[in-house]
Amino acid sequence: MPEAFFQEDDRLPQTPEPSTMVIFGASGDLTSRKLIPALYDLAASRRLPMEFAVVGISRTEMSHEEFRGKLRKGLEEHRSEEFSEDVWKSFSAGIFYLPGDSKEPRTYSELRDFLRSLDEERGTGGSRIFYLSSSPSLFPAIVDGLGESGMSAEDESSYSRIVIEKPFGRDLASARELNSEIQSRFREDQIYRIDHYLGKETVQNIMALRFSNGIFEPLWNQNYVDYVQITVAEDIGVGTRGAFYEEAGALRDIVQNHLMQVLCLTAMEPPVTFDADSVREEKVKVLKAVRPFPEGEEYAVRGQYGRGWVWGEEVEGYREEDEVAPDSVTETFVALKMFVDNWRWAGVPFYARAGKRMPKKSTEIAVHFKPTPHTPFARAGDDGMEPNVLVIRIQPEEGVSLKIGAKVPGSGFEIGAVNMDLLYGTAFLEEAPDAYGRLLLDLMLGDPTLFIRADEAEGSWRILESVMKAWSEKEEIPLYPAGTWGPEEADALLESDGREWRRP
Repeated sequence: MPEAFFQEDDRLPQTPEPSTMVIFGASGDLTSRKLIPALYDLAASRRLPMEFAVVGISRTEMSHEEFRGKLRKGLEEHRSEEFSEDVWKSFSAGIFYLPGDSKEPRTYSELRDFLRSLDEERGTGGSRIFYLSSSPSLFPAIVDGLGESGMSAEDESSYSRIVIEKPFGRDLASARELNSEIQSRFREDQIYRIDHYLGKETVQNIMALRFSNGIFEPLWNQNYVDYVQITVAEDIGVGTRGAFYEEAGALRDIVQNHLMQVLCLTAMEPPVTFDADSVREEKVKVLKAVRPFPEGEEYAVRGQYGRGWVWGEEVEGYREEDEVAPDSVTETFVALKMFVDNWRWAGVPFYARAGKRMPKKSTEIAVHFKPTPHTPFARAGDDGMEPNVLVIRIQPEEGVSLKIGAKVPGSGFEIGAVNMDLLYGTAFLEEAPDAYGRLLLDLMLGDPTLFIRADEAEGSWRILESVMKAWSEKEEIPLYPAGTWGPEEADALLESDGREWRRP
């Protein structure tokens, strides 16, 4: 791959133009746990302009100072060692709060007037970022309110951008409807659909590994790859999100967004350049090439965790969690067998699984290569020979591992499998930026490369639509004990092909 593909990334050192970020649903957990810490980090590293402001909006009655105090408490919890009083004093001076109902027109007229006053007082320049961190049911009302009040409009000296948090719809029909509603008020290039997974350094390193190393990409196809496994495992349960999970389930919460994005980056063709249009176009091509799921559970398996043991501690089953129905059939585990029907991947199965209450937290991609066509070591005994496996670990131990065959020391000629490991934490002196920090900076710089386009969101739903329909008609669900790798049906998904799941 020519060096020009990965040009020196000069985006991170850049400082965005002055602007104001308006956060709808600002009293929620995402603001204090993710957004404000990410913005604080940008301020600490001098990546934010001095003329920057944050305006929080929710129905909770709070003053500016009460809102700042709430955010400071959350920041001290999540950035206890890095917290600087001087940075906070400068950063918090630009934080404000407006109580308001997202469904009331008055909220938007008050917001518009307040933003104009901030432009004069803080020099924020008229540029706006509207971050929808509220309930998805409020998205249409917020979009209409911004449009009716004129705040979606841009001029030559300022911009207006809107950020949509997942889940982006509940199915294909609702995703299309939501796209239509937002695009009636904002142009597509103003819309930033965010999936924080794409901000992770190791997710971006999938592309770096493939397209900046001449030894991998020539092998990245059906001639050399036997199969691919993608795992998104969490050891935690649903916690306080029981009500949300009853509505969503693992398919909507993890598979439709995080897992499908990882699939796209793993299977995509090399883009012409590393820009938004080129990268996102190749990802959409992958989604279009994914073979539709047949009826039944031959290629799609679900499960739900029951009572079990995780890290030596007994934990409750899903149906015992708060705000979960005692007879719930909501899935907390999904396993899929997919095929990407194009020239590169014809006949190569992609096995993907995602679940909660697994034995450990682990997100990884494992590319299993075909065995050697002939071994000259048969007479010497080659019981230790295993096919090569390239593993890209996204979390928690970020890195890359390549399994190779090597001679075991001794007088005989025994072959053993060994791993060549790269740990990002020890290989680079510079600490990886927070995923939200990277995405928020790109947002302010107007770079949508790591955000999701409308047809990407719809493409993921289109693939999973038949699976969701089939599961909605079933009144039973396979159970698996917490602390295990899912139900037996998931193992059978691979065993029928003579394969088995990796144990990260």
